[in-house]
Amino acid sequence: MDLRFSRPFRLSRSQALGVCALPVVALLAVAVFAPLPFSLAQPGMTADVLGENKGDPVITISGAEARETSGQLRMTTIEATGPDARVHLGDVLDDWFRTDRAVMPRDAVYPNGDSVREIEDYNAEEMKKSQDTAVEAALDHLGEESGDVTVTLKLADVGGPSAGLLFSLGIVDKLDGDGSGGDLTGGRVIAGTGTIDADGKVGAVGGVALKTQAARRDGATVFLVPKAECSDAETELPKGLRLIPVTTLKDAVGSLVALEKGRGQVPAC
Repeated sequence: MDLRFSRPFRLSRSQALGVCALPVVALLAVAVFAPLPFSLAQPGMTADVLGENKGDPVITISGAEARETSGQLRMTTIEATGPDARVHLGDVLDDWFRTDRAVMPRDAVYPNGDSVREIEDYNAEEMKKSQDTAVEAALDHLGEESGDVTVTLKLADVGGPSAGLLFSLGIVDKLDGDGSGGDLTGGRVIAGTGTIDADGKVGAVGGVALKTQAARRDGATVFLVPKAECSDAETELPKGLRLIPVTTLKDAVGSLVALEKGRGQVPAC
């Protein structure tokens, strides 16, 4: 049998580099133009739970006399690109090094549901649960019976459970203040975040570093943060904003009373 060997075909160095570069260029093109599984977030709106939101009082109490309060208790939010937004590499690179922006995994921002409607419904349900739990925790803290005192919470265009702590504090301030005739806020603008359960336990939330920026932008000088998220809150902490870590509603009330009266120890991160 005859074997015939062909002469090896050789590429010049420049030709070889050109051929190797083709798949790299293709991958870069895909990376630049393909949507990525991220959401872009920034500081969102804040709302004073002791006041009104879009013309309606956030807290309405019947069955007991509500106090006139001074100061503010501001719940905080983040704004993120929608669940159906297409985020590309250029968008990520633009926001990556900005202190007033964050690049977050989409699943961390929208863990439930695939469509905009599903996510909106889920967030609305979580907000309703948070409000009911906040009322229960606040009335239990004050030793009030829910059948005797009725509390209605209303906050438009906000979803999720992270305003629970501030709702509870607002109810406590409206009904009892600092317990001796003064305001729980001491006349300050106080902001914060945190979920709450029926026993008054405060839970962690997301986007704390962005929420501190929203709080300071809107005049807050004190920020209540779930203790587990102290390090996150300190990451981009705005000048002039004091962090107070909390683990329970009782902790939060006690810290604000100590701050207002200038007595006792106020915890710090």
